[in-house]
Amino acid sequence: MTEINKKTDLLNKRYNYLTMETEAAYHDASLKLGLSDSVSLILYTLCNHEGECLLGDICRLAGMRKQTLNSAIRKLEAEGTVYMKAADGKKKYVCLTEKGKVLSEKTVLKLIRIENEILESWTEEERELYVKLAEKYLKSFREKIKNL
Repeated sequence: MTEINKKTDLLNKRYNYLTMETEAAYHDASLKLGLSDSVSLILYTLCNHEGECLLGDICRLAGMRKQTLNSAIRKLEAEGTVYMKAADGKKKYVCLTEKGKVLSEKTVLKLIRIENEILESWTEEERELYVKLAEKYLKSFREKIKNL
């Protein structure tokens, strides 16, 4: 392995470690807030979409398997946290109820405020660079995994 490859490999390991540690931190936050990871991801996605989002989009945006998503949605419906509403064709919206909005305020909106505080503590250039590089990495990764 060349020196450049060793450096790239070490950087990749560091990046992956940080990604996994970030996911673990979100898991810990969900536990502290009394939520499962799947419920936390659903509420988070709904809050980022003003309280309603297509079921398929939640699956994609939250990176959840359909079966896991459907089980969590059924649980949230039974608790009166969300309701389903028809969209075009077979598509359905998942929507927060008033109870769901209150739960979100007590839980995932706290996380969103923490994220905003962190980003607001950075310079505009740091924020733009962070997003630009994350988008560039994701686009390249998606392109390269097409060939797997």
